[in-house]
Parts: sequence; structure tokens; C-alpha cells
Amino acid sequence: MSRFFLAAACFVLTTGAWAQTTPVRPARPARVAAAPITGRVIDETTKEPLPGATVLFPDLKQATATGPDGTFRFSSLPRGRFLMQVRFVGYTTVVRTVDTGTPQALEVALGVAATEIGQVVVTGVSASTELRRSPVPTTVVDRTQLNQSAATNAVDAIAHTPGLSQITTGAGISKPVIRGLGSNRVITLNNGAKQEGQQWGDEHGIEIDEYAIDRAEIIKGPGSLLYGSDGMAGVINFMAPEPVEEGKTLAALAANYQTNNHLQGYSVMNAGNRNGLNWLVRGSSKVAGNYHNRYDGRVYNSGFRELDGNGYVGVNKSWGYSHLTFSSFNQRVGLVEGDRDEATGRFLKQTVSGDSVLGVPVTRADLRGYGLAVPRQQINHLRIGTDNNFILGQSRLTVNVGGQQNLRREFGNALDPQETSLFFQLRTLDYAVRYYLPERNGWNLTLGTSGMAQQNVNRGVEFLIPAYRLFDNGVFAVVKKSFGRLDLSGGLREDVRTISGDALYLDADERPTDVESGEQKFGGFRRTFRNVSGSVGGSFGATERLVLKANVSRGFRAPNIAELASNGKHEGTIRYELGETSLRAETSLQLDGGLSYTTDHISLSLDAFRNGIRNYIFPARLGDSLSTEGDPVFRYGQGQARLTGGEISLDLHPHPLDWLHFENSFSLVRAVQLNQPEGQRNLPFIPADRLQSELRVNFRRAASSRLGHLYARGGVEHTFAQNRFFSAFDTETRTAGYTLVNVGLGSDVLSAAGKTLFSVYLAGNNLFDVGYQSHLSRLKYAAFNAANGRTGVFNQGRNVSVKLLVPLSF
Repeated sequence: MSRFFLAAACFVLTTGAWAQTTPVRPARPARVAAAPITGRVIDETTKEPLPGATVLFPDLKQATATGPDGTFRFSSLPRGRFLMQVRFVGYTTVVRTVDTGTPQALEVALGVAATEIGQVVVTGVSASTELRRSPVPTTVVDRTQLNQSAATNAVDAIAHTPGLSQITTGAGISKPVIRGLGSNRVITLNNGAKQEGQQWGDEHGIEIDEYAIDRAEIIKGPGSLLYGSDGMAGVINFMAPEPVEEGKTLAALAANYQTNNHLQGYSVMNAGNRNGLNWLVRGSSKVAGNYHNRYDGRVYNSGFRELDGNGYVGVNKSWGYSHLTFSSFNQRVGLVEGDRDEATGRFLKQTVSGDSVLGVPVTRADLRGYGLAVPRQQINHLRIGTDNNFILGQSRLTVNVGGQQNLRREFGNALDPQETSLFFQLRTLDYAVRYYLPERNGWNLTLGTSGMAQQNVNRGVEFLIPAYRLFDNGVFAVVKKSFGRLDLSGGLREDVRTISGDALYLDADERPTDVESGEQKFGGFRRTFRNVSGSVGGSFGATERLVLKANVSRGFRAPNIAELASNGKHEGTIRYELGETSLRAETSLQLDGGLSYTTDHISLSLDAFRNGIRNYIFPARLGDSLSTEGDPVFRYGQGQARLTGGEISLDLHPHPLDWLHFENSFSLVRAVQLNQPEGQRNLPFIPADRLQSELRVNFRRAASSRLGHLYARGGVEHTFAQNRFFSAFDTETRTAGYTLVNVGLGSDVLSAAGKTLFSVYLAGNNLFDVGYQSHLSRLKYAAFNAANGRTGVFNQGRNVSVKLLVPLSF
């Protein structure tokens, strides 16, 4: 603990020194709202007003839209210097720092956009920052891109981002992988708050409503500085829609149908802002049947159901804002086993015959509809939290506290379908506090602390991991400063995490019992992990068109409960797993470098990385050992790993044909374990190289047209063969390459007055119904199909999606 208290003392001394060097200001009277901020948004070339442009202060969660004459007004902003973002579809986003304590009328001129270069990010940095000024490798997926995609869950919606992949278990379960690392090495945020489920399992998805996402910010690189353990690979922040402007009430309806698995999705939203009282409430539902591909036909028990609710209520005043947030995610999903009838190749289902369970071939009736069979999962995730931002003179304090409960049940007994084989109850109390000191001579300093207290209990009849308790806390300091065209930022963080597991003894019938009469399943243990993380980097605007970036960061990850203490068959990995309580924390040193170059004709971005990981944790097979059920036995061990690679993107948009875009991206990862024999040299579950090309046309609206934002797109996604795989112990096999063709078409339908009545989006994925297996698909390792000579279950075939959005305003 000495280093922890030393770091805390350093932060206190830093704060004191900062305060002593800040000029003393007279005491302020009681806080009043700043003078109204007004302005006008116009076209840079024609000087015509731009009605409907969005003007946003991200750190204050206040937004408005320009009126018919292009004007806007904020009447109750807190005093201070805050980042303001102005954007309009088809135009370049403009970012300015505004002093709200000074009465002013702003004029913002937007130019026709060749590409999006003025985005603002809030993830991975201490406060809202213009994307081009952040040294941290970041990608933003906005609402427009999400609307134009055909996805089955939140991770699937963003999985085509360069550098991002997904581990899948059918259509209902996806886990993010950033540059070759996933599970507990990726932090998932739900609107800025850490999402705590059972991240250690490959078959455990992300508990976030796809319809609630307005944009996603993806940090590619260690996020331990602001978020602590588990951010070694990066951070994904799924963000809610922006606040509604003062005096308005909005509603929206969304519906989606997908042909492959007959997915039906519906969502209804209501939001408003009346005299500073803000609210947003959303209800969503999904139901999907068995998906289809050309080699397996309909994949038995691959459907899922989902019912979600989320939103917030709170106030925005001159002193800041305070919101009460809630999220309820509820899903039932079938688990594909993939066993086949040797004669026909049809999938087998579990059928009760007397006191035994038989596997019989499925019928056509079994493959139709939306029913779920055994085995299946049920996930219920509830989060209630507070999101607060207090303006304290020239400084600012944010306080976020939340309580979560994750219930994960697995049903696997056909004799008793309601018996919970595995049942985890995870309760988490998480918190994050950040104090933004007054800006001085261009220096911005942020101090903070974050952590959580967690308890997990076993309530099922089977036991894979012990009941455990976890507590962690970290303190950090982040500073940033601009020197002309050079923007520098960096910081330090120290963390302490303690995890203790409970001993468990079972009787002859494998039921919990006392120490004296039972056989030990788990031994009790207690481990404490300490670590210092850091990051320093810069962004240099060599010219208005060329930006160079570099960053070096040190991340860490404490071992999870499965790696420390598992003892049982893990259905998700089809093996018997043994934990090792002596494991040490992983630490990484990652170097990032990149550039972006934008002209009227091309946009080029290049990001490269090298990530060295000490004490990399991985499961290794214990020779030819088999469990009592015949499954291979694996024990978690450690080694040294190195990952290198990067992403390159090229967008051709020849001026003046700005409506035409030819977008291309290529991403690769090379991941090896040092000092290992050939079969064990490559790390498992590393995505194959991927090349994506898309031609998109954004049609300009004619004066009399009733169609707005009309677009058409066609693309090719080629995934190369993965010949670098972990072949030892039959863990992985080679995966063939494949090429998918995707198309899309969409438009807003307008009234005579130019108001959007509704929007419709058509998307066709895998248009030529290619039979393929992703290297990161867990179903790739299902049983051999004697009927067609192929092993495993294939990914989804041709799928056509129709999406309808209906906005309403009052």
C-alpha cells in the first residue's frame, strides 16, 4: 500500500502547487448563469443560413438546433471555457473553445465536407477533445453509420471498424476484440460507466441495447490510465443520444426486419427538456429465429429474444447537471451444440425418453419459429447510477456512482429444462470522480479516482468458478498543454485490486457441504495486485492537412476469477479448465504512431502499433489429460507476448464530386508468444487480415425533391486466410479466406415543408450467400458433418435488412 499512498500524496502536492501558482481571484458572489450565448450558422461559400444544424457543448450535455434563419441561443450555460461543436450533415464539423462568461454573438461558417475531420471525443481523454488533437488512437462510429448497417447486436454493429473484430457464438452473442485482444482485456462503457458482467467467458455477450446507441468511440490501446485494470487492449464507449434542446419534446419509433433469421426489432423513445428538466426513456425488443447458411441450412437453436429499457432523468442548470440513469437488459439465447446425425447431417436435439436423454434429428418444424431449446442462456443486467457535473468557479467536478446486478443463468438439463446448471449473481458498486483544475497558461490538469466493489455468488447446481469478492481503487492525474501546433498530454495512475475466493466442498452427489465431510472443489485464496500505469503522447499539426501522432502507454490487467481459480468444464470453450492462484498481473508497453492527411480529393490515415505484454495469461493443455467427461484439461499459465500491426484507410472523393466516395481500409495483427515451440508460438483467437472497399454515392437533394440524404453503397469485404494459429493440442485450426459483397440504399422521406416524415434503410449482407467461417467464430469447432464432409457450423448466409425510423416532435 505504500506506493498507493505515495501516489495519492503526490496528487495532493500537485494540487497544492497548482493552486499556489494560480492567481488569486476575488471571491465570487452566488453563482449566476452566464450571459446568453447566441450565434448563427451559415454556409461558408453561399453565406446562406443552415437551419437544423446541431450546436453542442459535450462537457455540459447541452445542445440546440439552429432555427430557419440559422440562429441559435443558449440562455443558461454555466460560466467557464468549454468546447463547442457545430455540425451539419454534408458539412465539415467546426470545433471552438467558448468562454461562456463573456457575452458574445458567434458566427460559424461550415464548408461542404469531403470527409469528417472535426469530430469531438470524450473517451480516453480527461475532457472533450477534438479528435485530431488527441494522441490516443481513436475511431468514432456515428449514428449515420449505425443506421446504415445490418446488425444483430451492439458489438456486431461496430465490428467492421478497422482494428476491431468480434468473437461470436452464432448471431446473438458477440464479444469485441481490439487488435487481437479481447475478453477482460477490453473495457466496455455504457455511456461512460463501466459495464460489469461476466467478461471472462467467450460465450458471454455485451449487455447493451443496440437501439440505445447513438455513437461508439473506440480506443485502440491501453486505457488503464483513466479506467484501471482490464483496459489493456482498449476501451469501447457506447454513448446515448445527445440531450434535447430546451423547450422541446421528441419521440421516435424504430423497426427492423432481417430476412435470414426473421429478426424483428422494435424500439420506442421519448425525450424532452422543459425548464432544465431533462429526460429520455426507451423501450426495445428483439426476437430472432434460427439463422441460415448454404452448408448447414437452418442452424438449430441459434435464435434469441431480447427485451430492454433504459434512459435518464435529471436537471441541467447554471451550476452544471445531475442525471439519474438506468438500464435494464434482458436476453434469452440458444446455445448451438452442433451435434449431427451421421446419416443425414441434420442437427440433433435433446429428447427425453424415460429417465434418459437421447439425441434425435431435428424436423423442419423444429427449425421454424422463434422457440429456444436446451442448452440456452438467460441474462438479466440492471444498472442504476448517477451522472453529475458541478461547476465550481473556474474548476469542475464530475461524480459518477452506479450499482449493477448481472444474473447469468445457463440451462442444460433436458430432464429438467428449468434447472439452472450455472447461475452467477454478480453485484457491483462502481464510482469515478474527476476534478478539473482551472486552466492556467494553457495547462489543463485533471485529478481523479475510480474503482469498484464486487461480489459474485454461485446459485446453480454446477460450479465452474468460486464465489468471490473484489475491490479495487485507483488514483490518477492527467495533464495536457498545447504549444502552437503541438498538443501534448500524459498522466500517471496507481491501482490496487484485491480479489478473494471462497472455499467450496462437495458431497458425493456434488452438492455443497462442510469441510469435514466433503471433497474440495475450490480452495480459499486472497490476492492483491498493485500497478502503476502511464501514458504520454502528442499530436502535431504539421499543416492544415497533415497531422502526425505518437503515443507510448503502459497498461495492466489483473487476472480474472476464471484464470485464478476455475475448476470445471467450461462449455464456452469445450474444455475442462483449471485456474492458477499464483498468476501475476499482465503489464504492457505499447507504442503507437500515426498520421492523417486530408485534401479536397483524398483522405489518408495510417496507424501502427507495437504491444509487448509481460506475464501474458493463456490456457495450456496438460499433455493428453482428459477429464471424467472426456474433455481435454487446460491449466492457465503465463508467458511473454508481442503484438504488432496497424490499420490504413484511404478515402477517395474527387473534388468537386464530393458526393462520390471510394473508401478502403486494411487491418492486420501479428501476435506471437515468445520462447515457445512452433505450434504454440501464435496466440489464439487472432483475427485474420481484412481488406474492405466501399463505393458510396450521397445524392444531393433537388429543390423540389421529397427525398433527403439519399445514398447508395456497394462494398467488398475480403478476409484473408488465417494460417497463423495456435495449433498445439488441437486448440485451433487453419481458417480459409472468403469474400463478402454488401450493398445498401436509404433516404429520408420529407414533407412538402422539408420536414423528415420517416427514414428507410435497406442493407444486404453477404449478397452472394457465401459459405464461410470466421476465425473468431466459436461454432467453427463444433462437430464434424459426415453428410457434407465439413467440420463445425458456418456463419450467417445472405441477409437483407429493412429498417424504418419515424421521428416525432412536439
